[in-house]
Amino acid sequence: MPAELWYNYDMKFCEIAERLGGTVVVENKDGEITSAYTSDLLSDVMGHCGDESVLITIQNHLNAIAVCTLAGIEGIVLCHDRQPPEDMVEAASREGIGIMTTSLSQFEVSVKLADLRPSTKF
Repeated sequence: MPAELWYNYDMKFCEIAERLGGTVVVENKDGEITSAYTSDLLSDVMGHCGDESVLITIQNHLNAIAVCTLAGIEGIVLCHDRQPPEDMVEAASREGIGIMTTSLSQFEVSVKLADLRPSTKF
């Protein structure tokens, strides 16, 4: 059986939060999330993370929202209980990008979301 058949292509941000036991800081009710990407290097995210994805990271600053907007990312999972500053929350709300926090590590989140496709621009 091809690996693609294991992937869940239709997941909402709130479903991800429920799966992770995360706390939603900024909701994204309309976004369809089909893939995930894990990185803390925002230039890497811009080069490799595609549309309809969720970014798993510890980068809790305004530049992360700018990258998400440019790359078509629907939401961010902030790991290790990192809290977003107010300017990040305001920008995410304005741009329609969800933010959630979790006590889990990037690895733990990646494992829990393994049925999403790996995100890629190609």
